[in-house]
Amino acid sequence: MRYFFIDPENISDASALIRGSDAKHIRNVLRLKPGNKIGLFDGKGSEYEAEIISVSAGSVEVSLIQRLAAITESPVQIIIAQAMLKDKKMDGLIRQLTELGIARWLPFYCERSVPKPAKAHLEARTQRWEKIAKEAMKQCKQAVMPEINAPVSFEAALETGKSCDMKIIFWENEKQTFFSDFSEKPANSDKKYDTVFAVLGPEGGFSVYEVEIAKNHGFFTAGLGPRILRAETATLAACTLLQYFFGDMAEKKLDKHRAF
Repeated sequence: MRYFFIDPENISDASALIRGSDAKHIRNVLRLKPGNKIGLFDGKGSEYEAEIISVSAGSVEVSLIQRLAAITESPVQIIIAQAMLKDKKMDGLIRQLTELGIARWLPFYCERSVPKPAKAHLEARTQRWEKIAKEAMKQCKQAVMPEINAPVSFEAALETGKSCDMKIIFWENEKQTFFSDFSEKPANSDKKYDTVFAVLGPEGGFSVYEVEIAKNHGFFTAGLGPRILRAETATLAACTLLQYFFGDMAEKKLDKHRAF
């Protein structure tokens, strides 16, 4: 079954209206007809089975058959604060991180980030990231759209994470790995992590000064092993570890060690 994004404002009690690029794709590329069944998600946690009623040049009307329970959402809210990277690396990252089930994407500038572009260009990039995230949601059937933020300063990013249950900055010079730090925590601990805020650096890594600032904000440091990873590789590895320990990538382990 094909899945499409639907704006919640276009949903009524028993029907919905698909507009924009998805409507054009249904009509001109897939050539779906009235009577065909499709899946919908609204980015707010609701998923629907629907049947096409009519197809026009600018919209597709569907009847809602049933609302389905979302089963793809992680039990932990992972917020990835990512230092701005060169070229289109950020585009690829937002796609893959959406597939991995992050709740929020917060890009930021630090000492070794790429030069800051003009405001208009930043706004266009943020809109592009939102579009990429929506496309990735269709592929992985994630029911909730990750919150996509415009780039901020390093200090502002650290402040954003102050209320999270865990605050971690991944740093290539840290010898203690995330795995070794958390794999041996006692299973009977009553500490639970519902929100995890992870900070990842740019191509040149963080400076010692920036790491110290993060520590002063309550962050702890962790490494990702003995090899020097590309910035985008490190982010994906970190997110995968977080989903494994606190999310839904190791269900049997979490049944026994839900709290660390």
